Amino acid sequence: MELSALTLLGLASGLLVTGAVAGTLAGLLGVGGGIVIVPVLSWVLALIAFPPDISQHMAVATSLATIIPTAISSTRAHRARGAVDDALVRRWGPAMVAGALIGGLAARYVSGDVLRLIFGAVALIVAVNMAIPRTLVVGTSLPGGAAGQPVPLVIGLFSALMGIGGGTLAVPVQSAFSVPVHRAVGTAAAFGLLIAIPGTLGFVWAGWGRADLPPGSLGYVSLPAAAAIIPTTWAFAPLGARLAHAIDQSALKRAFALFLAITALRMLATALT
Repeated sequence: MELSALTLLGLASGLLVTGAVAGTLAGLLGVGGGIVIVPVLSWVLALIAFPPDISQHMAVATSLATIIPTAISSTRAHRARGAVDDALVRRWGPAMVAGALIGGLAARYVSGDVLRLIFGAVALIVAVNMAIPRTLVVGTSLPGGAAGQPVPLVIGLFSALMGIGGGTLAVPVQSAFSVPVHRAVGTAAAFGLLIAIPGTLGFVWAGWGRADLPPGSLGYVSLPAAAAIIPTTWAFAPLGARLAHAIDQSALKRAFALFLAITALRMLATALT
């Protein structure tokens, strides 16, 4: 489909702004920015009449690709403030990477509407949990050993299928085991990198060789869209990290829940109509 120069300029500007918002949220909430990038990319692709059967795949894959540099920037900022639990990252890392890779590879066999439903349903559940006055607490410490490995595996799997960093699931899970929210957010920023790299590789493989993808695609990843988003996500992630340490925990949880709920409801509405 032919697009005018003005339309292309508007889309590029919109992606730059999206990157700024996503980067700020990545540092503030440890979510990798995907919670903003996925629905915005879905909207942009719908605006240019992109085939709906693969638009969600491209939105998710491109979001994961942009999370890689964002997670690096956000993690560095949080680590400088001592808010990253490196021992937990090492303990959960292998299972989380495996889950993210499985999610990316499975994308070849999952429809766009199923991806939208997964995104909307999981995000809405997490939003409700974070919005209640007292977050559900199920223990005073995170499960260890082999018994604790299914948790990061599931986080990696669903995060990759949703196109988000680890924060959407890892923050509430850590909070449920009495981890302070600022430390949970900082650690989740590191999880974002462990999810984004294998998840992106899985989506590249899943879309490899498809003839109906637009120019500049690497599998399902849109390189031009990623190039427009990455600079501002990288630049704004440290700002979000500074804000995270200036806001009290209850306000941080409410902000997290609000963004999740809005995004989830919009994604569910798209999938069910």
